[in-house]
Amino acid sequence: MTQSAHPGLVTASPSHSLALAVVPTYNEAPTLHRLVDAFEREAPGFDLLVVDDASPDGTGALAERMAATRPWMHVLHRPGKDGLGNAYRAGFDWARTHDYAIVGQLDADLSHPPALLPQMLDALSRGADLVLGSRYAAGGGSDDWPLHRRIASRTGCALSARALNLPYSDLSGGFKLWRASALRTIDVASTHSQGYVFQVETTQRAHRAGLRIVELPFTFRDRTAGQSKMGASIAFEGVRMVARLRRDSWKPQRVVSAVRTGA
Repeated sequence: MTQSAHPGLVTASPSHSLALAVVPTYNEAPTLHRLVDAFEREAPGFDLLVVDDASPDGTGALAERMAATRPWMHVLHRPGKDGLGNAYRAGFDWARTHDYAIVGQLDADLSHPPALLPQMLDALSRGADLVLGSRYAAGGGSDDWPLHRRIASRTGCALSARALNLPYSDLSGGFKLWRASALRTIDVASTHSQGYVFQVETTQRAHRAGLRIVELPFTFRDRTAGQSKMGASIAFEGVRMVARLRRDSWKPQRVVSAVRTGA
């Protein structure tokens, strides 16, 4: 890879783009066509990696058929449903072995708009190490959510931020764009969480490592097809893991040395 016109970033190799978006899937066949179409229109310069956990509804096979005619789309198959955190760790490792400089995270149900990815990339080019798409920063929001769900989500983010002494408005959101060097710095492979608390753990590690984190507001739109993966077990894991992260925050953090260009 060679130096880019964007400070601190590098250009794509001839074989793939500069940036990769990782999208975990489990039974997302009803939404996959819409996601890929939106990605093709709205996120030029990004490759897409679908990480499928052997979806019974055929999402993985559908993704393979779509990728066959789209050189910027890739599919990573895992043997079974094994948690969101493990899916992201596998996707991040795939990005590392394929030498991507920028790695994004978003959901398959279009609740995270691919159209925001170019703005997030611009924020990285201006010096950020991690960009958080935020529902709760000024200008953000969530459409089609009942009041009780909005209250629960905002309260959970606020309590997590207070418990971990973090200054970010949306800790549990899964819409992120990272420098690959930042993922190496936080040693993402050694994280423990599944569910939404994986987002909390990785942001906390980035903050403690002194990385530059910025938030961009966006409007979250609830899924119109398929089923939410959020359940009581994931919520319980969130409470337990935030308590563990608070306890661990008093310990020195192991930071992996990484070379960072520019910015």
